[in-house]
Amino acid sequence: MSSLEAAIAANRFGLGARPGDLDRIGPNPKLWLANQLNPNQPLPPELQALPHSSENVRFFFVAKKMMKQAKKSKDKSRKKMMRRKIRKAFRREAAAHALSAAKTHQPFRERLVRFWANHFTVSVRNGKVRPVAYAFEREAIRPFVTGRFADMLLAVARHPAMLVYLDNQKSIGPNSRAGRRRNKGLNENLAREILELHTLGASRVYKQDDVISFAKMLTGWTMEGRKSPTPGRFTFRKGIHEPGPKRFLGRIIPESGMREAETAMLMMATHPETAWHVATKMATHFISDNPSPEAIAHIASAFSKSGGNLRATSLALLQVKDAWKPLPVKMKTPAEFVISVARALDVDLNAGKGMIRAQTILGQKPYAATSPAGWPDKAEAWAAPEAMLERLEWGASMAVHAPRDVDPVQFAKSILGPTASENTLTWVARAPSAREGIALIFASPAFQRR
Repeated sequence: MSSLEAAIAANRFGLGARPGDLDRIGPNPKLWLANQLNPNQPLPPELQALPHSSENVRFFFVAKKMMKQAKKSKDKSRKKMMRRKIRKAFRREAAAHALSAAKTHQPFRERLVRFWANHFTVSVRNGKVRPVAYAFEREAIRPFVTGRFADMLLAVARHPAMLVYLDNQKSIGPNSRAGRRRNKGLNENLAREILELHTLGASRVYKQDDVISFAKMLTGWTMEGRKSPTPGRFTFRKGIHEPGPKRFLGRIIPESGMREAETAMLMMATHPETAWHVATKMATHFISDNPSPEAIAHIASAFSKSGGNLRATSLALLQVKDAWKPLPVKMKTPAEFVISVARALDVDLNAGKGMIRAQTILGQKPYAATSPAGWPDKAEAWAAPEAMLERLEWGASMAVHAPRDVDPVQFAKSILGPTASENTLTWVARAPSAREGIALIFASPAFQRR
């Protein structure tokens, strides 16, 4: 394979090339990518010291209690202090995750982590998600990114971030002991999103009755409270679970407590509609905004034949010819653009904090998607003139981080390889200064796309 394929591997499948990456990738870019999918990889060093979700939930409960006391005593300064502590803890995790993306030597694996975290979106627009948003990625996504889709789905559904985000802790079986006593009912949010967004997609396979049945199965799926030694940990509460058998996707699932929802999710995880839905999203993310049916079918087949093994599915993606077309067609999201600039310049931008600020300014604040559907993955969402102008201005401002003696043309070739057009290289060579040349590279179609 040529340096063109190395550039595609680094920029389309990875998070953007760092200086020297195209040489390090070597003559077999597919093997370089495949080697990043080996199972049982440790957490990136930047993430290893971050707390477990239960620690964050405990801190949040304590902070909320202190804020309540401060409000009662009209101690505004103490209330502000606790709010600052909550924000600081979240920003520390956000910066660590941004830094790990800028530094990683396994960018394909990291891109897959981000892809799946967006597929199973949680958002801090629900303030209760804030303490566990990044722990969600570390605990429910990352360990399963080369494992079974069914295992990831179960981990996601049990995580406090998802339980809180989609209000399942508020869902009570109407005929359960608690439901009869409190006159409470179902919350369908988690059931609906698992069906529509996470597994089967907008399919005719299921109906509203299936949503209701699945919501009933999910009653009792909640988390331990503030008095527990491990607050936020998943627990099943039989007293709020809807009793009786449930009919789901044409099958009767007998009453079995927590196992009912597990059975339903395994059915969904291995369903052909899920294979097609997942394959469509992967092809849209990695290949083009409108991938061919053949590309989708190839990925879906690997998913189905492997029983939803995500390593096998990702390896199948690498074999799709359309994924290796020379012309970059996928517009980078703001987050992808910021990460790729940091990697190209080989800087951490204030230990990741600058990357978070930039993503927020450019319209993609981390873990703040506006809906459970996650951040959009098509150019039309990011290509508005004002948004593009802000992106170009930020990219130009980052050129100051380039080494003073850098040759912009060689810099372009080292980062973009043959994907940098002759026209781009000509304009870069004519730039009045090295920094303006770097700014032109960041503005070029080859860098704005992947």
